[in-house]
Amino acid sequence: MIRFALKVVIMALAFYGLTRLLTGIDVVGNEDAPLGITGTFLWVALLFALVNAVVGPILRFLSFPAILLTLGLFLVIVNAALLGLTAAISDRLSVDGFGTAVVGGLVLAVVGWVADTALDRR
Repeated sequence: MIRFALKVVIMALAFYGLTRLLTGIDVVGNEDAPLGITGTFLWVALLFALVNAVVGPILRFLSFPAILLTLGLFLVIVNAALLGLTAAISDRLSVDGFGTAVVGGLVLAVVGWVADTALDRR
């Protein structure tokens, strides 16, 4: 459970970095919330983790032939779709365009992989 919470915090930091790096990804913070803007980034990261855990395996399974043909490069498109789905579900996250979603999905995939690798070390 602590590993999951740490990964959500790392992904929240990744979302914060994405909002600073890419002009097409915005997280609308809620200053009146108990945790303020930080809580908004944590909420978006938690929502992305849930979408990735529930919808991600289904999308990866259905797109397996495309993933196989492109030697895994289609996973970038799958991550972009998951980011777009998260933006569609949440009113606090907005992603402008497919290209921005692809770059954001790529960054989130790399950060997630690094977080998994770092948190798996015992």
